[in-house]
Amino acid sequence: MAAQTNSATPIRVEIYDQAYNLRGVDAEYIAKLAGFVDAKMRSVAEQTSTVDSLRLAVLAALNIADEYHLLKKKYDLLASEYRQKAGALAGALDEVLEEERKAG
Repeated sequence: MAAQTNSATPIRVEIYDQAYNLRGVDAEYIAKLAGFVDAKMRSVAEQTSTVDSLRLAVLAALNIADEYHLLKKKYDLLASEYRQKAGALAGALDEVLEEERKAG
């Protein structure tokens, strides 16, 4: 979440049947995050036999961390490919401009 500021507004959210009073500048975004965590905890609860909400929260956090790292790995790979392509295009453009400079 973004750093708290003086303009942070309170928002009440519910995650896995527990109410939390949070503060932030974008209440809609905070509610969306809370809904995501709630859905992840409920999904984990359906797949496990534990009813301990703390254990479910840790398992949900591990699932979210796994998703994050997989997406970050994909992002880093794509970013690297784009940097390589951009470098190749910049090199080709430099060659064309150099030829134009010599010809003109």
